[in-house]
Amino acid sequence: QVQLVESGGGLVQAGGSLRLSCAASGRTFSSYSMGWFRQAPGKEREFVAAISYSGARTYYAESVKGRFTISRDNAKRTVYLQMNSLKPEDTAVYYCAADLRGVPRTNYDYWGQGTQVTVSS
Repeated sequence: QVQLVESGGGLVQAGGSLRLSCAASGRTFSSYSMGWFRQAPGKEREFVAAISYSGARTYYAESVKGRFTISRDNAKRTVYLQMNSLKPEDTAVYYCAADLRGVPRTNYDYWGQGTQVTVSS
């Protein structure tokens, strides 16, 4: 089992950058595929990015490709989401997720509590 805690959200102007972090508990973090999702008010949760357990493979939603980068540091049991060139439509609660099965996938077994990202125009 793994517990996930996101951090790094906040308020930023359009065109700015933020880096989200997701710290995981447990000693088997390196076995988990990790993903980032987001949910804007009144909308369904949507996939943002995913990374394989080793970090060798990454996947992105079309809407963030070229602007966001997912990475992981297995020694620190942390996954990151570097977000550049932020747009107002990126405003959402961002969640990280973990699963022992491979990526890409839409369902994950473990979820964090989320961190708010607000992009002002």
